Amino acid sequence: MNREEALAIVKEKLKPERYDHTIRVLETALRLGEKMGIDLKKVELSAIFHDYAKYRPKEEMGRWILSEKTLSKDLLQYHHELWHAPVGAILVEREVGILDKDILMAIKSHTTGRVNMSDLEKIIFLADYIEPGRSFPGVDTVREVAQDNINLGCKLALSNTIIFLLSKNQKIYPDTFLAYNDFVKGGK
Repeated sequence: MNREEALAIVKEKLKPERYDHTIRVLETALRLGEKMGIDLKKVELSAIFHDYAKYRPKEEMGRWILSEKTLSKDLLQYHHELWHAPVGAILVEREVGILDKDILMAIKSHTTGRVNMSDLEKIIFLADYIEPGRSFPGVDTVREVAQDNINLGCKLALSNTIIFLLSKNQKIYPDTFLAYNDFVKGGK
């Protein structure tokens, strides 16, 4: 599937502002991917489809979480904003026909992170966090760090997310803590 075909598919699924975000994530991810020397076609498709399920009804996403053996049922105990990533990976596979497990995992983990993230997962997670349209405390520092050290960029993004959620007295998905600990443990 080429870029234009992929973008046409997601454009139908997203609101205009989310489509613009997707383009910025794509551009950011490709820059990071070039620096890391990984397969830019996988980077491209992962970035384009990362928010494929963003606007699916909560009820539909809940049904997917309940019915799919590969999805953790505990997702239902956390904010529904997390659901579009794991559900999106399933829908991209089934509706779009992308079968590449690396791409699907990058889509699946882009909201929470996870232990042992691949370089592709790190790129999509980080590109979604630092794309130029994002403006929140700490993002500029993560942008700067990510240019030289993607692992440290991911660790800072995870740390900022955890601190933000704690300040709002919100639950934090366990994979986010585990991902952060993995980066700390690995000296990344």
